[in-house]
Amino acid sequence: MDANASLKTPADIRRLIRDGHYSGHTSGFAPGYVQANVVILPEKYAYDFLGFCQNNPRACPLLGHTEAGATELPRLAQDLDIRTDIPKYRVYELGQKVSEQTEITSLWRKDLVTFLIGCSFSFEEALLADGIEVRNITENCNVPMYVTNQACHRSGVFGGNMVVSMRPMTPKDAIRAIQICSRFPSVHGAPVHFGDPQAIGINDIKRPNFGDAVSIKPGEVPVFWPCGVTPQVAIATARPDFCITHSPGHMLILDIKNTALSSF
Repeated sequence: MDANASLKTPADIRRLIRDGHYSGHTSGFAPGYVQANVVILPEKYAYDFLGFCQNNPRACPLLGHTEAGATELPRLAQDLDIRTDIPKYRVYELGQKVSEQTEITSLWRKDLVTFLIGCSFSFEEALLADGIEVRNITENCNVPMYVTNQACHRSGVFGGNMVVSMRPMTPKDAIRAIQICSRFPSVHGAPVHFGDPQAIGINDIKRPNFGDAVSIKPGEVPVFWPCGVTPQVAIATARPDFCITHSPGHMLILDIKNTALSSF
């Protein structure tokens, strides 16, 4: 089922996901609305992870977090259940992925704290509105994401290298994208690099660490943004005994508009 074509609101899509009718990526879904990366950790790790987000605001722009055990975030979305409303979750033990699941109700604990982090899918709307093609939307696939050689600033047990998402553009469009995305610091802001992928430690642009490869046409350059999958690399480094995240590209869709992000 094409959730993007048939449903109107974020709540519609969340209910479709909650009822088990959709488990795919959310790139291009709910135009105009914020999508969020999700990290769910035991409370004993929450302070360190909050510090990691604060120390790395480009890669981990924090939109909000819950109290321990809470499954709702009414400031960001009504009729939300964090245990069921993401298309696909990843479950980690000691920093290693042990499963992917479409709901986590049976795994829920009273000590779990949920963090929501801004997602680059939100600024794609502004790029499209300015006439800049977004290749992963054109090709109906997940955005390609890569682990770089750019170290994040540590906080307690959390560290590791930045993950970036990539969209190919002409140099002219890349410069315009920098201008546009600078207005959206809550969803990663301006690109961190464009041009030679090896300059940031990416040896094969055709083999992303997460997501899907997209075509790069003659005359285009790869443009790289900080990515909210960065915490998943930090989790592998920290090796918490238990953690849950969204599966890359399978985001939580919120009720707030992308145009409201400047007020966060």
